[in-house]
Amino acid sequence: MSTYILNIETSTKACSVAIHKNGKLMSLKENVTENFSHSEKLQNYIQQTIEKSKIQLSNLSAVAVSKGPGSYTGLRIGVASAKGLCYALNIPLISISTLKAMSLGMSQEKKADLFCPMIDARRMEVYSAFFDSNNIIKREIKADILDVNSYKDELKQKVIFFGDGSDKAKNTIKNKNASFVANFHPSARFVGMLSYQKFLDSDFEDIAYFEPFYLKDFVAGKKT
Repeated sequence: MSTYILNIETSTKACSVAIHKNGKLMSLKENVTENFSHSEKLQNYIQQTIEKSKIQLSNLSAVAVSKGPGSYTGLRIGVASAKGLCYALNIPLISISTLKAMSLGMSQEKKADLFCPMIDARRMEVYSAFFDSNNIIKREIKADILDVNSYKDELKQKVIFFGDGSDKAKNTIKNKNASFVANFHPSARFVGMLSYQKFLDSDFEDIAYFEPFYLKDFVAGKKT
């Protein structure tokens, strides 16, 4: 029996939707923009990926969503859409760590001892974690304030930094073991690489109570 999973990624500037069949990518629609237009794009992207995959919503076995950390608003939009579909179709909800999915995607493109996906936060802050070449987490997800002394222990090995927070790191961290990959964004394609195994393991979320992993409390900007 075929397992179709709709995968949603809205944790950053990227709005991305993919359909995977038994863990293999069938269709992908995504866009990266500065204006965070997820609320306008997401439902259309879902419809387009369903149509491109030549299936119906009723064929879906589960919905997977990137759970963060990342943009508060982006995460809320993605999770709300995923929950709505799961309720309507009576199918399970799967959550995937944004950083773990990014690391898996990068590890298929590059070789290193450690992979450090970075999501831009405020000022000199990033959300980051470290994973080995088997995508096993080696240092937990944290909100890090970058300076010249950041990650000295990890940089005893070769590390690839990537994601929209890595530009800050590149301008701050000077170490021969550090390399940086520009223009690498979270993608529903990477979410789908992990969600099928969670489906097989019946590793599902409680739809009613699941919340995104914000890592930090939401801080509203001041009105001007």
